[in-house]
Amino acid sequence: MTSRALVSLFCGLVLAMFLGSGPAWGTSGDASESLLLGAEEASSSYADIPQFGGPSSVGAGLTEDRAPKTPWYRFPGAERRLRPYFDWKERLNERYGMAFGVDYTTLYQVATESAGHENQAASGIARLFGTWTLVDRGGGSPGSLVFKGENRHRLGTDIAPQGLGFEIGYAGLTGQPFNDFDWGLTNLYWQQRLFDGRIGIVGGLVDATDYLDVYGLTNPWTQFSNLSFGLNGTIPAPNQGLGLAAGAFASEHVYVVAGLTDANGDPADPGQGFETFFEDAEYFSHVELGWVSSRDRRYLDNIHVTAWNVDARHDAGTPAGWGMAFSAAWFVNDVWMPFLRGGYGEDGGALMEGTVNLGVGRYFAESRDLLAVGVGWGKPQGAGLDDQYTLEVFYRLQLLDHLAITPMVQVLVEPALSPDDDVLGVFGLRARLEL
Repeated sequence: MTSRALVSLFCGLVLAMFLGSGPAWGTSGDASESLLLGAEEASSSYADIPQFGGPSSVGAGLTEDRAPKTPWYRFPGAERRLRPYFDWKERLNERYGMAFGVDYTTLYQVATESAGHENQAASGIARLFGTWTLVDRGGGSPGSLVFKGENRHRLGTDIAPQGLGFEIGYAGLTGQPFNDFDWGLTNLYWQQRLFDGRIGIVGGLVDATDYLDVYGLTNPWTQFSNLSFGLNGTIPAPNQGLGLAAGAFASEHVYVVAGLTDANGDPADPGQGFETFFEDAEYFSHVELGWVSSRDRRYLDNIHVTAWNVDARHDAGTPAGWGMAFSAAWFVNDVWMPFLRGGYGEDGGALMEGTVNLGVGRYFAESRDLLAVGVGWGKPQGAGLDDQYTLEVFYRLQLLDHLAITPMVQVLVEPALSPDDDVLGVFGLRARLEL
């Protein structure tokens, strides 16, 4: 199935929804909002930020950072000194529709053995991100500009965590998205609600992983670090680049999402996207059909099937590919989140040919602290590579009001690129400061 065929399929599904759903559109307060641009649940003025995509998207990050916290330790004096800054941010959003956040996240990982020369990696990522609602503020069809700029850099090691897996002989990423591309523009797109919020559309410089195969534990800034438990390893999602996506609810429970993105995106050189997207025409595309308990819990209680296709990338020497992925996750009593995910991918530059991953997360202290475990099986792409198995356990601790630390352990069994090693261990520590 080609990229254009997938987009045509999506258009047909949306048309069928309009013709067949009748008065279900707009009669329910939840269903009348779009899948991609839903309302939020935070108890601040940030609750009206139009959100796009899953828990790692800009809108979700802004809302989560401003949600009530129960830290392990408080510095009352520091909080009083910061209060004018946060009050100013609230007024900026209330008066002008501008909401923004700043964070700095570090990750250090060390492996017990290495097939290469390095067994440790560290990286830091500084980000400025936000939304500016410019059209129809307070109405049912707002339009917003979404932006995010990043600096990703190594911290005293020869490699970044995203490259540690291959260095030690593991076919996968132990530290996504911690690489080293210096400055990059990772989001700059317009997001628009249509038909009183029944459809959401975005277009511009997008990150496909914001809305591709997402579930409640897919955020690499605050949750799992191994790619196996974030984006499915069978999906060769491109780097950030020019693209568009759309989503719609057929009813309160059934939704469809689709996207088309430049397969050769480069956030460090976003200007080249005008050539690679419009002239070279090598695309990554996807369609997703899913069921949710309600619109406002669209990635908390979510079951979906995703189909993807990627064109051959001639300069990169990567063949065309396609695949399917399945995901089921449920937030039980707003405390436990079990999940089961899997996929199959054929060529296209994907790391894995087949995967099955399952696990559970347990939230504490008003959903700020999080303990999670994931186990998975993966069959790497490429002849002669054996199956490998992955275990990750982490605990995210909200240490201070604006600082969380996350110790983590990964156990890599029968790593495919190091047949002499039966088991590798990777120990890590992540810290995130948000303001």
